[in-house]
Amino acid sequence: MATLEDMLAFVRVVEAGSITQAAEQLNTVKSAISQRLSRLEAHLGSQLIKRTTRSQTLTDSGRLYYQSCVRILEEINEAEARIKDQDRALAGRIKLAVPLSFGLNHLTEPLRAFNQQHPEVVLDLDFNDRQVDLVNEGFDLAIRIARLADSTLMAKRLSYTRLVLCASPAYLARHGTPQHPNDLKTGHHKLKYVTAPELWHFKGAGNQPLKIKVPNVMTCNNGDFMRDAAIDGMGLVMIPDFVCFEAINQGQLVCLLTDFWLDNTLNIYAVYPQNRHLTQRVKRLIDACKTHFGDEPCWAIKH
Repeated sequence: MATLEDMLAFVRVVEAGSITQAAEQLNTVKSAISQRLSRLEAHLGSQLIKRTTRSQTLTDSGRLYYQSCVRILEEINEAEARIKDQDRALAGRIKLAVPLSFGLNHLTEPLRAFNQQHPEVVLDLDFNDRQVDLVNEGFDLAIRIARLADSTLMAKRLSYTRLVLCASPAYLARHGTPQHPNDLKTGHHKLKYVTAPELWHFKGAGNQPLKIKVPNVMTCNNGDFMRDAAIDGMGLVMIPDFVCFEAINQGQLVCLLTDFWLDNTLNIYAVYPQNRHLTQRVKRLIDACKTHFGDEPCWAIKH
């Protein structure tokens, strides 16, 4: 009979895409994973993975066995979790990828509370705005703020944010306060997030979509920097309210053209690989974040 360690090694090789990556994620050497995989194939009398120096491909037998292994490992984990004292059983590591500005500004408190409640869970945090490859890089979970495209990832909604158009009083004193999106076409310039669309979208006459191009004065890849630059009067900015709500509440920034905002809500998700078993500790972390943010997050702006 195959051992659970052999099955786990096989599943990780499939999900990581290579023996080398699987060994790194399991904190062992490549030869140990290769031996487990060879032993498993010998025991089953069937090749599970076709391997070359550059790629690996699941055989038909490997695909069926992978699905069974995932189900078996999940059932074992769930059985152990039901029997153990849940609070004391939470232990191990959670590798979590979070957007930089959102993580620094809004995850400190829920993560601190989670750590205090479950001190045996080690949080391995990656603060980065790039979209990480959860499977190949061995992440258990990522926080993403987006309209999610179809993918192999599963998602649980944690909260929401809205993109808001704003500028400082000093900027508006110099350039005028726009009353209609068309006013942005002349005499104005914007601070642009590097991956944001070039055109701004608004509601026009009869609620028809209206696309406006505003010249860029600067592009960057950090929302906090853009907010501070806008406070200094460098330009218009359209950024999530979780970044700028305090500046707006304090009068450092002013919301603009609120009657013309179009489809400006983005959901905040916890995402994880479709075929990765969601451990109790990861489930608890997701629940803790969702409960912390509540139905209406602290950054929601009334306008």
